[in-house]
Amino acid sequence: MKPDQEKKKKVNYSNAWQEARELIWQYRFRLALGGVLMIISRLAGLVLPASSKYLIDEVITNRHYEILKWIALAVGVSTLVSAVTSFALTQILGIAAQRAITEMRKRVQTQIERLPVSYFDSTQSGQLISRIMSDAEGIRNLVGTGLVQLAGSLVTALISIGVLFYINWRLTVVTIVVLSAFGGVLAFAFKKLRPIFRERSVINAEVTGRLTESLGGIRIVKAYTAEKREELAFARGAHKLLRNVAKSMTGVSAVTAFSSVIIGAVSVVMILLGGNSVIAGTMTIGDLFMYIFFTGLMAFPIIELSSIGTQITEAFAGLDRIREILSKTTEDDEDETKKSLPNLKGAIAFENVFFEYEANTPVLRGVSFDAAAGTTTALVGSSGSGKSTILSLVLNFIQPSAGKILVDGVDLQEIKLRDYRRNLGVVLQENFLFDGTILDNVRFSNPQASFDQVAEVCRIAYCDEFISRFEKGYDTIVGERGVKLSGGQKQRIAIARALLADPKILILDEATSSLDSESEMMIQEGLDNLRRGRTTFVIAHRLSTIRSADEILVVEAGEIVESGTHEELLAIGGRYKQLYDKQYQFERNQFINPGEDFTPANEGEKQRIVSSAP
Repeated sequence: MKPDQEKKKKVNYSNAWQEARELIWQYRFRLALGGVLMIISRLAGLVLPASSKYLIDEVITNRHYEILKWIALAVGVSTLVSAVTSFALTQILGIAAQRAITEMRKRVQTQIERLPVSYFDSTQSGQLISRIMSDAEGIRNLVGTGLVQLAGSLVTALISIGVLFYINWRLTVVTIVVLSAFGGVLAFAFKKLRPIFRERSVINAEVTGRLTESLGGIRIVKAYTAEKREELAFARGAHKLLRNVAKSMTGVSAVTAFSSVIIGAVSVVMILLGGNSVIAGTMTIGDLFMYIFFTGLMAFPIIELSSIGTQITEAFAGLDRIREILSKTTEDDEDETKKSLPNLKGAIAFENVFFEYEANTPVLRGVSFDAAAGTTTALVGSSGSGKSTILSLVLNFIQPSAGKILVDGVDLQEIKLRDYRRNLGVVLQENFLFDGTILDNVRFSNPQASFDQVAEVCRIAYCDEFISRFEKGYDTIVGERGVKLSGGQKQRIAIARALLADPKILILDEATSSLDSESEMMIQEGLDNLRRGRTTFVIAHRLSTIRSADEILVVEAGEIVESGTHEELLAIGGRYKQLYDKQYQFERNQFINPGEDFTPANEGEKQRIVSSAP
């Protein structure tokens, strides 16, 4: 979904409430205990305003000084009870809220990790991080003190209304009418503020996403002196967020200001009607003071709604977005209806496969081929011809628009994806390493592997050649995305990682593209040994490295235009031979000056060099 579409989307309170209900039920015992503590705290808080009547009427007016110590004791005990219960409430519900946030973040992260690759292709990583970290934060107001405080305030308000009616029902009716007007304005304000809070989360996710990309690609930014452009892009997002925050603050402050007006109006009513009641003798001075205190207790929960209500609104908006992600079908969900393939041999067949990233723009057009188990299939062709798309289909990162991909004669869409991918080893063009040690990165494909197994695959991939030069050896930290290693070193670690997986199907997408000629020659022997007995798919930038492939597929404009062995394709004299001759001439010219004459003195040396070319 595009950002502008997401902004216009309203909060689905049905989905949000369903998620909220599950959360509340999960923490029902803590919430119930918190509710009891809240009621005790609020009841204890009623002692002080209630004692004002007796202090004024009995002690000051009627001079019953003997009850002063009892009033003081009651106020002291109630204050202590209120303080203890408030502290216990924060501890019980505060911890519950943090636990709920942690569990929610784990759920969302688990869900996102298991979504199809196509979802990540269309969604910024920063937005996903925002979903995991920021949206989950709002639920503290549901399972934390927010919801219980709201309930406690309502209980206090109901008790206060009862007391106020008992003291002076006429004055109470007028007061409630004034406060009801405030309640109506409050409801209208919430309706206007909700979409603003939802939009804020979307904007925040966009800004976070762009910032993540900018910092992740800092070398490209600096290489092209694009710091100013990135600064402006971030500034635009930050100011967009500022405008949203300013708009919401204006709304909240307007509600707060209006609440002050309401308090003033209630005060005017009490002064006029309450004062006249004291003059008429229907109320005592103590009754009036008690009435003022309890009016505050009744009005405070309504005013508190402007704060807690906004927080709960934000929580519901976050829960709606979380629910949206949690409702998406994961790869594990799809696996439940699929069959296991425990003894995979590795035969892959494409049957008239079509694929398109965008509607009516085909990338592959009727691709068909058979790759027998244990054979090597190489893909060659122009850039953008569809080679990497074929490998993505083999990996099941994407699915065909039409046609079938068969694994050991079974449609890949009918096989459990986890079972299938356990048999895959991958070296992609972009060699991603995690910020950890070399050992951890190699072990990523097989965490249970012993150190000896890691050392062996590193030897085959010629990683030991540079690892031995590091002071900490296999415990060397590679940095974020392997930034502390060269491109060739990262590529060799990626190859070692694939070797350690001991796969039945091996994917090598430009696996030696970051290696120099010497390193490539060294590692090629290891790769040749690795390919034996495994179904291998290779994309190579040097045609010399795929001479031994069992079948070479020439892909152009999404179609296989030629197929066969290296010798067969050269004999045909078609597109493969064109590519081969072009690369041969290029590499030959790297060693021999085209304008230099061949002489007997140097001809032998030149022939030796040229013979090393394809």
